[in-house]
Amino acid sequence: MKAEDVRQHLTTPLTSPAFAPMVPRFTDREYLNLVYRTDPDALRAVVPEPLRIGEPLVRFEVMRMGDVSGYGPYTEAGQAIPVTFEGERGEYLHAMYLDNFPATASGREVAAYPKVIGSPSLYVDSGALVGTLDHGSLRVATATMGYKHHELDRREAEEQIGVPTFMLKTVPGYDGTPRVQELVRTRITDLTVKGAWTGPARLQLFAHVLAPLADLPVLEVVSASHILTDLTLDGVEPVHDYLKGGASA
Repeated sequence: MKAEDVRQHLTTPLTSPAFAPMVPRFTDREYLNLVYRTDPDALRAVVPEPLRIGEPLVRFEVMRMGDVSGYGPYTEAGQAIPVTFEGERGEYLHAMYLDNFPATASGREVAAYPKVIGSPSLYVDSGALVGTLDHGSLRVATATMGYKHHELDRREAEEQIGVPTFMLKTVPGYDGTPRVQELVRTRITDLTVKGAWTGPARLQLFAHVLAPLADLPVLEVVSASHILTDLTLDGVEPVHDYLKGGASA
C-alpha cells in the first residue's frame, strides 16, 4: 500500500477499519433523561477548568439508537454535567457507556467522546420506562420514569438536548505524556423532536471501581424527560489547549 493510500485511512486495521468513514445520521434516537442534584465538592473534583459549574446538577441519560447509518442500532448511557464556558451554557460529557464497538471507537478517535464499552438498556416495564447500565455482570445504574405521564413542550425538549457539549480530548504520545490535550465543543444539528414526555422518576447508582457513576451521588431527582428524536452530531472544534495554556486557534 502506497503512502498516499495510507493517508486516506482514519483508523486501523487498514483492510478492515474499526468504524465507517462517515458522519452518522440518527433516526428514532430515544432519550431517558434524569437530572439530579449531587455533592458540589464531588462535582468540582471531576469538571476540568476552564469550565465552570453553577448548581451541582448531573444529567443521567440512557439513549436507545433506533437506527444509525454506519453502525446500526445500539444503546448508550452516561452522565453529563451542566457547565458554562466563557459565558456559554452547555454540558460537559463526563462518562459514556455503549454496547457497540464501532460507535465507541469512532466517538473516541474522530471526536472526543469519553466512550467505553458497557451494557445499557432502555425498555418499558409495567407502566414505567426503565433505563439500566451494567458493567460486566454487575448493575451500576437503574432509572425509572412513569411512562408518558405528561406531554413535554417540544421546544423545551429541544433546549434540553440541543445545548453545546464540551469534552476533553487527550491523545498520548509514545513517551507517555499527552501529544494532544484540548477542551473541545460540539453540538447536535438537524434536530427533529418527534415526541416528548415528562413524569415522576427515580434513580439508583451503585458503586463500581471501573464505572464510578456513584461518585456523583444522587441527593435529589430534579426533573425527568423521555424524548424521541432524529438528529445529526456536528463535528468538534477545539476551544482550549491545555498544553499551550490557553484558547485554541
